[in-house]
Order: sequence, then C-alpha cells, then structure tokens
Amino acid sequence: MDSGTGPDRAPGLSVRARLTLSYAGFLMLAGVLLLAAVWLFLLRYVPDRAMLINPDDNSTNGVFPVRSGLLRVFAPRAAAVLVFLLAFGLVGGWILAGRMLAPLTRIADATRLASTGALAHRIRLPGRRDEFRDLADTFDTMLARLEAHVAGQRRFAANASHELRTPLAVSKTLLEVARADPGHDTGEIIDRLHAVNTRAIDLTEALLLLSRAEQRSFTLEPVDLSLLAEEATETLLPLAERHGVRVGTSGDIALTTGSRALLLQLTTNLVQNAIVHNLPGRGVVRVDTGVRPGGAVLTVENTGGSISPQLAATLTEPFRRGAERVRAGHPGVGLGLAIVETITHAHDGTLTLTPRPAGGLRVTVELPGS
Repeated sequence: MDSGTGPDRAPGLSVRARLTLSYAGFLMLAGVLLLAAVWLFLLRYVPDRAMLINPDDNSTNGVFPVRSGLLRVFAPRAAAVLVFLLAFGLVGGWILAGRMLAPLTRIADATRLASTGALAHRIRLPGRRDEFRDLADTFDTMLARLEAHVAGQRRFAANASHELRTPLAVSKTLLEVARADPGHDTGEIIDRLHAVNTRAIDLTEALLLLSRAEQRSFTLEPVDLSLLAEEATETLLPLAERHGVRVGTSGDIALTTGSRALLLQLTTNLVQNAIVHNLPGRGVVRVDTGVRPGGAVLTVENTGGSISPQLAATLTEPFRRGAERVRAGHPGVGLGLAIVETITHAHDGTLTLTPRPAGGLRVTVELPGS
C-alpha cells in the first residue's frame, strides 16, 4: 500500500464507460421489448396458415404458412434495428456520459490541485443548482476554510517562534553581559532573567493550552458558569485592587456541558483582560451569567478606551496587542482572547466582541445548554 496515493486497486472500467454501457444496455432492452411487443401483436392478428384463392374462379391454390414467412421477413429487420440501437446507444451514451461527468472532472482536478497544496484554486461551477453544483460549492467552501486555517496556522507558527525567540535572545544577552562583566550587579541580572523566564514559561503553557483546546482532548461534565465567574473574580481580586478596578458579578445559574478546567481558563482570561484593559484607578468590570433558549451565556463587560469595530474583530487573533496593553505595562503573551475563542469553539459555542459606545468592550460567550 502506498501511503502517499492511497490503497492499490486493480484497474477497472471508467465511470464514463460504465455509464455508456448502462445507457446502451437499457436502450437495447427497450428495443427488444418493443420488438417483442410488435411480434406478439402480429401473432395475434396473423393466422398460422392461410389458403391462397384464385379470384377468377374462386378456386383454392393451396395452403401457405403465414407466420413462418412473416418471421423470415421480420427477423433480419429486427436484428438490424437492434444493431442500430446498440451502435446508437454506445455513441450517444458515451457523449451523454461525458457531458454529465464534466462537472465531476472539474471537481477531481481541483481535488488533485488541493492535494499538492494549491488551496487558492476554486471550482466555481456555473449553471443552476443540482447535485454536482452542491458538491462543487461545498468543496469550494471547504477549500476556503482550509486555506484560511492553513494561513492562520502558518501565521501562528511564525508569531509563536518570534515570541519564544524574544525571551531566549534577552536571556542570552543578559548572560553575555554577566560573563563579560563579572563585577556587574548579579541581583539585577537574576531578577531580569527570572522575569524573562517566567514570560517564556507562561507563553509555553498558553501554547499547550491552546493545542489542547483545539484537539478537544477533554472530558465532558456539567458546568455552572455562574460558579466559574465567582471563582475567577475572587482569584483576580488582588489584580483588580492593584489596578483600582471594581469587579462585580451577577446573574443566574447557567449550566452547560464541557471541561470545567478549560471553561474556568476561559472565564479567567476574560476577567483578567477586562481588568488590565481598563481605566486605571476608576475602571469597572461586570461579569454576568444567564440562560437563553438552548444555551448558557457568559458576559464580561469593562470600561476603557474607545475601540473601533475593526479593531474588535481582530482581538482574537494570536499575539494581537493593543495600545492599551502596552501602556498598562502588562504585555502578557498575546494569547488570552485567542485561547478564549478556541475554547469556545471547542465547546460548540459562539464568541462575540462588541465595542461599548462609552468605551471598553463587551464579550459574550454563548454555549450549548446542559
């Protein structure tokens, strides 16, 4: 078996050839049935034998076999008709099968191109909607999503490499400084190395969490989002106090099914982002939970600077950083909302980011109900 091309199979007739034979065979069968019907009709009204009468004197000249004579005349003509139907069925069937399978050929060509990595190609099958066009449109949609996914993965890999390279480069520089100047303050170098190493560890753990959520390698269990909201806000209360941000929770019991650890990480990321990206000394964060028809809802809303809809649409991209985070002095690892989006999708939910008219952001997570 060739792992690159699929299982080895014995060669067989093409679909076009099989359709052609099917068309020709059906046409032959219809011809045979038609000729049989004609023959039975003739037998019904033609006697087996007939007497030949002389019209001059009404005398009988003898008895002649009518049916046998008719058969000698009918049989060769019927055979000629069947030969014509066979030839016509083969030629016509070959042409019709080619026309019918032309869309499938375009789809197969696009599939071969996609297998080589050319994901930008689209079939764009013209004409009215039918089974082939539905298949082509579905394949085009799949290609578009696959192309976007591959582009996102490449961009993510490049960004992750850059983000991981930065702390390693800083650590190397600090070690070179310490080696070149043994009298340098080692305490300062150690503190900076500790900070850089902590950032690298946080980034690695975030990447592992992101990979785990994408693979959906978790056990499903009943989860109450209201309890997760309370736990996340209590954990982040010291951070909120340092930033002078007031955090409040409210809402009803919101039951869903999923990984408690991942959903707690989702809630924690949202609350932490809402605290950091806020008005220092006078910011407010509201965490609400509730239920909607068929689902549970978690909403995290914070005050802050004005955010355009265009910027809000890009905040879930990996390693996306806004000016507010830089000014706040908390660069993070740039994966907070990317992890939130991945965990939401892994739980078959939807994530909505809406800028507030007065500034800040409202993030809504809708998950299937338990």
